[in-house]
Amino acid sequence: MPTFRLPPSTEDVELDLLPGRAAFWRDRKTLLVADVHVGKDATFRAEAVPLPLGSTDSDLQRLSDLIRRTGAERLLVLGDLYHARAGMTDGTLAALRAWRADHRGVDIVLVRGNHDRDAGLSPSDLNITEHDGPLVEDPFCFQHNPGPSEDGYVVCGHLHPGVVLRGNGGQRERLACFHANPSRLVLPAFSEFTGLHILHPEPGDRVAVVAGTDVIALPVDTVESARP
Repeated sequence: MPTFRLPPSTEDVELDLLPGRAAFWRDRKTLLVADVHVGKDATFRAEAVPLPLGSTDSDLQRLSDLIRRTGAERLLVLGDLYHARAGMTDGTLAALRAWRADHRGVDIVLVRGNHDRDAGLSPSDLNITEHDGPLVEDPFCFQHNPGPSEDGYVVCGHLHPGVVLRGNGGQRERLACFHANPSRLVLPAFSEFTGLHILHPEPGDRVAVVAGTDVIALPVDTVESARP
């Protein structure tokens, strides 16, 4: 499991990068995720796009597994916990309430993203603390959008980062990834029911791909989408 260390001025601070498309701040027992998009499947069905049930349940189960494996006492969602108001159906809310009941002892904090603002506030019985703007916890600035901040090293989501890898035989594989530069770390979209924004890493960037049960740090020159 790779450990992400901040730039030298704060190099004693570490985040574990997890193959479950999440990061873990061990010092604060905090699990970090972004772009869960609960209710996306229900939203598509409400718009007459025929999709099977199950992606929300699957993502919530994966989240439960990560909470248990890490022993997290806090879950910090960096935006887009929800997908859209149309997806907040009785079935979606029932699944959320059952999931929350299994994790009563976990403090859940949401830094709201653009999709959350469309979906509306969390039902009060879910006991989720919401923030409209960045959440600053030295040395980090937790936010949804990847813009710069003078308040700390930005950890964010929103972009759904991914890369294309090429093999010697001409194979090409698209994988979700963590993407870091000197001012920010972008987490992969937690939900597997999302597209990827293919990156163009710059020299000095760091990329770690999610490959099955592993997170693998890669030199940027091995990424097909890297600029020459």
